[in-house]
Amino acid sequence: MEIVENTLDTSIDEFLARPLFCFLAQSSAAGPRVSPLWFRWEDEQVWLVAMEDGRSYPDRVREYPDCALAVVDFDPKSGAVEHVGMRGTATLEAYDASRAGRLLRKYLGSDRDEWDERFRGLGGDGYGLVRFDPETAVARDQSYAGSLQT
Repeated sequence: MEIVENTLDTSIDEFLARPLFCFLAQSSAAGPRVSPLWFRWEDEQVWLVAMEDGRSYPDRVREYPDCALAVVDFDPKSGAVEHVGMRGTATLEAYDASRAGRLLRKYLGSDRDEWDERFRGLGGDGYGLVRFDPETAVARDQSYAGSLQT
């Protein structure tokens, strides 16, 4: 992956380890689409759980593999704004319970018994993983002096 720019005070790996949403931007026959998703950064790839029952982003991955992905951490009170944007190619892969478990623990914690019921039984039919291979990345600290009063 080519790092075009990096002004973050932390490593990209540390930034992408945070439990943030990514936004997967894709083309489609009906025009551009964006999907907010949980993700895992592992082996210099972004991994997403692909729910194929009623979700359209897995079909778009098959038809339009070139896409972009953005992750933003924003605190309006302090004015902290950090962003990583990537361009690359996505593929739909078989479901890997171990990798998916690592992804879900990032957001739900290590005790699977405490997870919301809908996340405990993922896998098997109707599930896969999207693998996003970034070709380029831009990482920026775009923070400003916060002014929001709460």
